[in-house]
Amino acid sequence: MLAGKHILLIIGGGIAAYKSLELIRRLQDQGARVTPVLTKSGAEFVTPLSVSALAGTPVHQELFDLTAEAEMGHIQLSRSADLLVVAPATADLMAKMAQGHANDLASTLLLATDTPVLLAPAMNVRMWEHPATRRNLEILKGDGVSLVGPNEGSMACGEFGLGRMAEPEEILTAIAAKLSDGPLTGKRILVTSGPTHEPIDPVRYIANRSSGAQGAAVARALRDLGAEVVFITGPAAVRPPEGVQVVPVESAREMAAAVQAALPADAGVFAAAVADWRVASASDRKLKKSKDGLPVLEFAENPDILKTVSQMSEGRPGLVVGFAAETNDVVENATAKRKRKGCDWIVANDVSPATGIMGGSENAVILISDGGAEEWPRMAKDEVARKLAERIAAALAG
Repeated sequence: MLAGKHILLIIGGGIAAYKSLELIRRLQDQGARVTPVLTKSGAEFVTPLSVSALAGTPVHQELFDLTAEAEMGHIQLSRSADLLVVAPATADLMAKMAQGHANDLASTLLLATDTPVLLAPAMNVRMWEHPATRRNLEILKGDGVSLVGPNEGSMACGEFGLGRMAEPEEILTAIAAKLSDGPLTGKRILVTSGPTHEPIDPVRYIANRSSGAQGAAVARALRDLGAEVVFITGPAAVRPPEGVQVVPVESAREMAAAVQAALPADAGVFAAAVADWRVASASDRKLKKSKDGLPVLEFAENPDILKTVSQMSEGRPGLVVGFAAETNDVVENATAKRKRKGCDWIVANDVSPATGIMGGSENAVILISDGGAEEWPRMAKDEVARKLAERIAAALAG
């Protein structure tokens, strides 16, 4: 898969640096050549000897290494690889990149390169959520830098949340996608998936039966064609795909905010089953049974994500694809939805209980566009996703 490819791996400081050793091994198993760069703080977590032993080549650490300068030079080093990978990418390294600092070897290489860059962020959840990191992230995305992760989970500091570095297998998949020669190479595509949960009180919520399987399949198919995929998912029953940037959310309002933060994109595929309504005033305490009768829930309308993106006057993706889950009059309802929302395509399907589609492994869809309604035969959701991804690639190429 990666035979003959040259990866420049920058190892930042953080407990997740130990994963970089496994990443080196996996890259070599795929036939890639790895040139390691170890930051000063990274060397506090993994030793130069262990890194060089696995990579089979000396580790670069110092900016002013006269021997290395004579043999290669840090400018040439930054441009000789097919891809620069930063794993872990700490908040400090991301800040240096965003602001154009070049005060050590790693930051100098990243500033001097004309090679694509892939980051695997790793930091405390509060650092990841800090406004400064979010600003730096937006700058880096605008500069064309790609991300894999971070993931959600327990951290070495004892906290839980987003900030865990992606696993080596996920990073390997993202590297393969970044270096693929697929028709979507260089394209950034946003995919929403899964249900949303709208809270009633701290223990109850309103949701739907979406498993997120079709959205996850679409994200994988787009990734396999070379796209950089931002995958915004509600609390789905299926695992998110590897090799994509995963953004977990709960509610429709959280998903709307995540979509806006993920733009700009070349295309948007809105496969999520977003709740139309939410409880207007969710209780901060569990609602109890009362002799006064049943509680009265007042509802408010959720943001219409598909319509908002479809009708953007600036920054609208070149192709906007919506999904329509219907239980009757599928073509008529979906055609009306496409016109009402303003999207380019609608992928419609019949999710009435007799079909077994919602939560199942197969789907039968109708693609509705300016050209009319095109009915696809029932097939596995992965096959639907591959066919849709190929159509998206053709549309973006044209």
